[in-house]
Amino acid sequence: MILLILVLILLAILGTPLFAIMGAGGLVASHSADLHPSILIIEIYRLASQPNLIAIPLFTFAGITLATGGGTKRLIKLFNAILGWMPGGIAIVTIVSCSAFTAFTGASGVTIIALGALLYPMLEHAHYRHNFCLGLLTTSGSLGLLFPPSMAILLYGIVSGVSIDELFISGVIPGIVLLIMLSIFSVYSAPKFEIPTQQFSWKQVASATQECIWDITLPILIFVGIFGGFVTITEVAALTATYVLIVEAVITKEINLFKDLPHILVDTTTLVGSILIILGMAMGLTNLLIDSQLPMKLLEVVEQHVDSQLQFLLLLNLFLLIVGAMMDIFSAIVVVVPLIMPLAVRYNVDPVHLGIIFLANLEIGYMTPPVGINLFIASQRFKQPILKLFKATFPFLIIMLFWLLLVTYIPFLTTWWRD
Repeated sequence: MILLILVLILLAILGTPLFAIMGAGGLVASHSADLHPSILIIEIYRLASQPNLIAIPLFTFAGITLATGGGTKRLIKLFNAILGWMPGGIAIVTIVSCSAFTAFTGASGVTIIALGALLYPMLEHAHYRHNFCLGLLTTSGSLGLLFPPSMAILLYGIVSGVSIDELFISGVIPGIVLLIMLSIFSVYSAPKFEIPTQQFSWKQVASATQECIWDITLPILIFVGIFGGFVTITEVAALTATYVLIVEAVITKEINLFKDLPHILVDTTTLVGSILIILGMAMGLTNLLIDSQLPMKLLEVVEQHVDSQLQFLLLLNLFLLIVGAMMDIFSAIVVVVPLIMPLAVRYNVDPVHLGIIFLANLEIGYMTPPVGINLFIASQRFKQPILKLFKATFPFLIIMLFWLLLVTYIPFLTTWWRD
């Protein structure tokens, strides 16, 4: 048994697809527990019957359609018209644009690849230093994970059973706080780098607003629909996909239904399929771990050494930072969440607050070695060594770690809407 586990670990290190490792691990675990392997298939069926599952492909389709169309360029033009006059305005445009793009596409790597080509020349043209540009773009790729309709929040809600609506509401303020902190750093950096600013023009703002009126209306509709209780997550996902397709294909005519739609559908099914197959395999494996009472054994060990909620949250953050540095966010959600939920309940951590803490840690994990996905994607996109990118992101990493402490130890930031 130990030999089989070691073989699976070795295969994972060598690059074997994660779903295959999890599926094989599930078979090994079921055999050792004298359980029929069909329990894994039952978990996949249970996953397929989740009412909110359909929201994942619909939001993914909407995000990829936006990426294929011209919504990104229109929004960047608007943000630049509004914020470009400020010291560090171009950097703030980068932060806001990337966070909005990541929230809709659900993929940090897509943000770096798609927006890097647009924003990096703008930052260089504004005379930002090379390392600052690299660090800002590498960091900004994961900034939208706490904003609706983030796929990470959808997946966390499905796996944990926590209300997705409540997670969406709770992630807004922490997400905004992070954007403000990074923007302040950018404004502080601008005078030091002697960054020129552009003159503010109401005419440019009006022109840019008119050009992307349909794009800025979408998040407003999502917020009002979800937070106002008018539509469910599934309904708003369907409305979003329809709205984006009509805007890009009919109103702005940025995409051609016959030429571009097949590619969009292929990209959507590829991304969604990879997530769902990992989710299905992982849920089967974690169910076996729960049947073996692994969470209860972990709880017993933790209770022997941890006396307070403060200590638990500190250890939880350290553990999740390590997890974020070793695993991608979707794998971490489906594998780790079922294990830490009972521990959090024992120490009276609010389930919604726990979800935001979890995602905040994994957001930081995107830019930490050895498996920080943002570092690898940025390295490929900008043709720079990973070590140089990590040094470039280090000031931003320090800010995000301080932000994590605020989110962890000031629950009001996530539970304000209940008070």
